[in-house]
Amino acid sequence: MEVIDTHVHLDLDVFDADRPAVLDRARAAGVREMVLPGVTRGGWTDIAALARRHRGLHVAYGLHPLFVDRHDDGDLAALDAWLDAHPGAVAVGEIGLDGHVPGLDWQRQWQLYTGQLAIARSHGLPVIIHSRRAVDQVLKGLRQHPGVDGILHSFAGSAQQARQALELGFCLGFGGPVTYPRARRLRQLVQDLPETALVAETDAPDQPLAGHQGERNEPAHTAEVVRVMARLRDIDASRMAIITTANARRVLRLPGSPD
Repeated sequence: MEVIDTHVHLDLDVFDADRPAVLDRARAAGVREMVLPGVTRGGWTDIAALARRHRGLHVAYGLHPLFVDRHDDGDLAALDAWLDAHPGAVAVGEIGLDGHVPGLDWQRQWQLYTGQLAIARSHGLPVIIHSRRAVDQVLKGLRQHPGVDGILHSFAGSAQQARQALELGFCLGFGGPVTYPRARRLRQLVQDLPETALVAETDAPDQPLAGHQGERNEPAHTAEVVRVMARLRDIDASRMAIITTANARRVLRLPGSPD
């Protein structure tokens, strides 16, 4: 079963002690490709270095809204220049808006989000978007930048918002939260959405799956996410893997399997 984890923060310090073993476990589970989104300007070098050292890793570069206080005025121009100098990026991300954490400067978030949408469009790249309690505002920004597509990571919006995202050419990322039986609305979305909408992710080390609460999440668990999605849609896991992998390749313009 070939699976792509479309969202994993493998560059974080929590993986420093056993990163090669984490990658080995992922590959043994069929997760042979992973997308590593950048969250701050200072981290872009690390994810670029990881992708050079390990096969099957794809990189995205972006400025995450949770770190809005750490981004400075020159970071948008730096991102534009970085993408020129590093043409292997598969997306601009992780970008977006966060309405959940109190105290984040909303105007600054919006400036960085829309600025990165413009950069993505100018480079012909998709985007990977964080949209926690901000899906309507994220969609507003996308309508202002027609032609930009990508993935709404860890989607938790309504069916109506999902349809609007699909009309804009987006896929929706599902990970650990969908494995919890209490996540009824989320699981209903996975059941009802067209198959072309679905991609799998972990957001490791965050968002552990049901049965793994309190543990560090790992990209190997993408395979379990796919199995849960398959049960929800009443299809074979191998078929669900084909669907989510094909969608990831399409929306992120990924090449064929590294194997």
